[in-house]
Amino acid sequence: MSGEVGERRSGARVGIRRPGLLSWLRMMRFYSRMERFGDEQLRPFGLNMGQFDVLARVGASEGVSQGELAASLLVSKGNIAQLIRKMEGRGLIRRESEGRMKRVYLTPAGRELFERVVPAHEEAMQSRFAALTESEQRTLYELLRKLDRWGGGER
Repeated sequence: MSGEVGERRSGARVGIRRPGLLSWLRMMRFYSRMERFGDEQLRPFGLNMGQFDVLARVGASEGVSQGELAASLLVSKGNIAQLIRKMEGRGLIRRESEGRMKRVYLTPAGRELFERVVPAHEEAMQSRFAALTESEQRTLYELLRKLDRWGGGER
């Protein structure tokens, strides 16, 4: 990898050379830029990333349980109840009790927003990956998925 990070101590260069740390630094820089870009893309729809995640997941899987939704979201567990309440208050989602379980559905307004925002956001994100071929994008996805599933040693 080029772009080694380092500093000089007593005339010798001390640098980060291990690909794991270099990859992590590169991913964090890229993530930071993508997060800002995503926020800009979602702002006109009145959504933040957490709200988009809820809308996209519920829209793709109507009737998902609140517990399943919580387990799959990008936001912290402490933010989930507040996030769902806020989206209910905006009339985008509704919860229905089914025994001790709550299931989450899109309202008609939520479905209309889903149908506008998901394709637009997908296109915007795709444009940010245009430097990679479709095959490279699939490979990147599979590599990130592998790392996510591996969990850093917590197999």
